[in-house]
Amino acid sequence: MKLYTHEQILEETLGKKGTPRRDEYEEAIDAYILGETIKRARVAKKMTQEQLGDLMGVKKSQVSRIENGKNLTFATIARAFKAMKIPVSLDMGNMGKIPLWQ
Repeated sequence: MKLYTHEQILEETLGKKGTPRRDEYEEAIDAYILGETIKRARVAKKMTQEQLGDLMGVKKSQVSRIENGKNLTFATIARAFKAMKIPVSLDMGNMGKIPLWQ
């Protein structure tokens, strides 16, 4: 039985990093992780989607889309965490961290 690494399977099915299909997959995974992070933060704060939407100035359906990795922008992410009073910063590596909201 031959074992394959995760990277080998991804390259076999989606192509190498930098190819359009692989990039699309990577972006979808990143969006899912961000949405899930927002959802977990909301649940930890014992908030409903409706309550978070009220604080963000959007409808519950928009919060649902955000948590499902749709309509994600830096501004939306910052607004969600700001509404929950969770400080967020962007790690720029050697350039340091830039606060999106404190």
